Amino acid sequence: MTHYMTGLVVRDAGAPAELVQLRLPEVGPGQVRVKVRAAGVCHSDLSMINGTLRPRHPLVLGHEASGEVVETGDHVTRVTVGDHVVLNWQPACRSCWFCEHEQPWLCSTSSGVAALENGTTLDGEPVHVTLGLGAFAEQVVAPENAVIAVPRELDFDVAALLGCSVLTGSGAIRNTAGVRPGESVLVIGLGGVGLSAVAAARAAGAGKVIAVDVTEAKKGLAEAAGATDFVVSSDNLSKDIRGLTGRLGADHAIECVGRAATIRAAWRATRRGGQVTVVGMGAADDMVQLGALDIFSSARTLKASVYGQADTDLEVPALARDVLDGKLDIGHLITDRITLAEVPAAFDRMARGEGARSVAIL
Repeated sequence: MTHYMTGLVVRDAGAPAELVQLRLPEVGPGQVRVKVRAAGVCHSDLSMINGTLRPRHPLVLGHEASGEVVETGDHVTRVTVGDHVVLNWQPACRSCWFCEHEQPWLCSTSSGVAALENGTTLDGEPVHVTLGLGAFAEQVVAPENAVIAVPRELDFDVAALLGCSVLTGSGAIRNTAGVRPGESVLVIGLGGVGLSAVAAARAAGAGKVIAVDVTEAKKGLAEAAGATDFVVSSDNLSKDIRGLTGRLGADHAIECVGRAATIRAAWRATRRGGQVTVVGMGAADDMVQLGALDIFSSARTLKASVYGQADTDLEVPALARDVLDGKLDIGHLITDRITLAEVPAAFDRMARGEGARSVAIL
């Protein structure tokens, strides 16, 4: 049986996103069809629009989502019809070198896949789906390893965030940086990922959690997430951070913007021997310059955190349990609940640095 749906599509680079009627492919062996119930507006989707990433078009946007399994193909064992699931945009193949060496977040099968062909327009033109999902749509067809079952008690809008922003931000703190009780943490960039990092740092027992953004409007969100201090970014950021950390600098800086300028700012604001963790995804031609003597004498470590350096199959269910048990409060991350048609306006707000996470409710 042919399935039709509405999806948010960008027809070409630089073109506006628009709602388009699409034809879904049939569910094959090892695949599932999911009715999308909530999808978050993530900066990675904006990167698909503004040219930071260069996927194929036409492109169905969206990758941070949750929903309900409505059909399964042959040989599917992970989920059954009716299960509530979080979508995973970088599912581990479990057989490549990285997966076999306990680094599934670097899976060579799924890493670097900006878009895959999956479905057509009503006139038969092939369409591509963002990060293998295309979740700004009424339904998706995906391999079974791209869905992770979560408890039915978990609200769909909160569940959606577990698949990207919360996992990425919390993983940067717990897995990549390894923040320990009493340490000081600087978080630069307070979108959904940055605010998730703030919350995770507080949960890890950090002594100071210093949140930084370009606008004072983010202060309330930062405090709600658990920041002990809020600083508006400026050319004096390093001096401001040292003033809050006994003139040392932060033990950890978590950069959630993905720009050379903010990576350098994070580097300068970190103490000697401290660690800078880059979470933001930047442009290929935005070069980070650090002095060779500075690298040696500062003894700092510069690391990247891809998808929270997490094994999603283990950590998404663990995060879901933490939310249901009251150990992790992420409801404050959702600043707007919108319709699919309102997603383009949410991208505009994101580009202006407004709010934390907009979530489309389908």
